Amino acid sequence: MLRLGRREFAPHEPVIMAIVNRTPDSFYDRGATFRDEPALARVEQAVAEGAAIIDVGGVKAGPGEEVSAEEEARRTVGFVGEVRRRFPDVVISVDTWRHEVGEAVCEAGADVLNDAWGGVDPRLAEVAARYGAGLVCTHAGGAPPRTRPHRVEYEDVMADILDRTLELAERAVSLGVPRESVMIDPGHDFGKNTRHSLEATRRLDEMVATGWPVLVSLSNKDFVGETLDRPVKERLLGTLATTAVSAWLGARVYRVHEVAETRQVLDMVASIAGHRPPAVARRGLA
Repeated sequence: MLRLGRREFAPHEPVIMAIVNRTPDSFYDRGATFRDEPALARVEQAVAEGAAIIDVGGVKAGPGEEVSAEEEARRTVGFVGEVRRRFPDVVISVDTWRHEVGEAVCEAGADVLNDAWGGVDPRLAEVAARYGAGLVCTHAGGAPPRTRPHRVEYEDVMADILDRTLELAERAVSLGVPRESVMIDPGHDFGKNTRHSLEATRRLDEMVATGWPVLVSLSNKDFVGETLDRPVKERLLGTLATTAVSAWLGARVYRVHEVAETRQVLDMVASIAGHRPPAVARRGLA
């Protein structure tokens, strides 16, 4: 059982985490949800399309203008409070590596801290424990926040992913984070080249076999773009193909831009796997 906020998710229930960037320079939407009203409209649409989690980010993942902890909090804390007021049952996640921001957003009503930079601030897990919040433990290969990989090498990329994420997950539980609220993430693109991310996808069942719920953040990423030689706005098909493979291999949570399309892919894979009945089954019965 995966328990996040007020929600519990069954073992074979795929969970969609919708991305809402509170940044003026995000790689995908270029600031479309930087202002409050477009961002709140995005939340409403995502929930209507089947997202159970809203992931709020206040800092672009890649290199760019410096964003202080104070500015990151300004972009996220009030918004988290308003989302909590308008959507009391939705799970709210905040993408941050800073414990100061984690503390502030948990006070405002966040349910999950999405640490995409692999525990670079060890106090973030302490904050999650103190508030009973969920925690995403991500593999970033030791890369500092907001850096791109350069000639990074692994003897065995999946072995490194497992070593680092399992250590982070066990530490979080030892600090008091509820075990049923901890997820592990292979960290596609983070501290990895395209071949590493493809291998992480191909071997995702090794993460699933650990018993920890696996979160994948695949949406429109560079490894998809490089694999197919497509710019950001033409990566949906590659993203959905990777999503289907990840679902078949047992991933539980999917951090995405396109909710409706992802929902259909996940429902189809779940039905093929025998975990979900067809929505309609009339063929051959009339």
